Amino acid sequence: MKPPVKLKIAIATYGHTAALKDGRVRIETVDGDFLEINPIIAAFRRMVRDVEFDVCEMAPATYMIARAAGAPFKALPIFIFRRFHHAGIVCRPDSGIRAPKDLEGKKVGVRAYSVSTGIWTRGILADEYGVDNAKVTWVVDDEEHVTTLKLPPNVTKAPAGQSLVSMMADGQLQAAFTGPAGIGRAGAPKDGWEASASAAPAAAYRDLIPDAQRLEAEWFRRTGIYPVHGLIVVKDALLAERSWLARALFDAFTKAKSLYVDRLKAGEVANDVDRSYVELSKVVGDPLPYGLAANRPAIDALIRYSHQQGLLPKRYEAGEMFVDPQA
Repeated sequence: MKPPVKLKIAIATYGHTAALKDGRVRIETVDGDFLEINPIIAAFRRMVRDVEFDVCEMAPATYMIARAAGAPFKALPIFIFRRFHHAGIVCRPDSGIRAPKDLEGKKVGVRAYSVSTGIWTRGILADEYGVDNAKVTWVVDDEEHVTTLKLPPNVTKAPAGQSLVSMMADGQLQAAFTGPAGIGRAGAPKDGWEASASAAPAAAYRDLIPDAQRLEAEWFRRTGIYPVHGLIVVKDALLAERSWLARALFDAFTKAKSLYVDRLKAGEVANDVDRSYVELSKVVGDPLPYGLAANRPAIDALIRYSHQQGLLPKRYEAGEMFVDPQA
């Protein structure tokens, strides 16, 4: 019997990862040292820059950009956060923006150009509404996780001492992303960063795309794309040394997820995240599908969007970016 390998693992506590972190589900032949990092986005940055962990949660676009730049870790098709992206941009009432196409020529705030939310939304704006993203000025107030990333010329940094929150409030921005991708926080990822932006008068702004939930469901039925967030990366050296590791991780994450989904099906709904996945399941079925086959439309779309937006040097094949533990 192989002795267990000790791994430093940085993942957030979700309903579908809780059983891994509290020991109800074990990763075969692994002694997991689960680290608590809040917000988990800070772990993405530490992994990209310092390869600090053996196994780490990471935003999928951040991972792809880092991998294309030579990062020594590779992704498993375990996507531990899901949401759609027709919602999430708001406009000032005096912006002159009445439809998505009106974003052209305007300044729009987003935490960093490479955040996955921004990439997904810009892709949808281009595909569904004909927006030329190159004609929008994207204003950022945080660093990109991958420091070597060269940004397009229509991306600009917020002036020193200002944030997206303040720029949106005083009219320097005409539109902005909400939540952690925009005016729902201020500054770089740290404890309490969303609360620091709680004074943002989001209620005073207008949704760019009304009736987003209905449109998202129609888009999914038409395209099969269920946007991915939060995947799992593993150091290349570990994958090379231990051929069994990818499958062991995949199986354990799948088992923990199944416990969570069964709980939701039984009506055990404890918070807003649970309620969100219950609602999503009415549209997509499994609210947290794992594996390459189940996620190919989303993976291919994210690669295409990232390339179109100047974040990847080419359109990669899924197999270049992911280990297939089910192969």
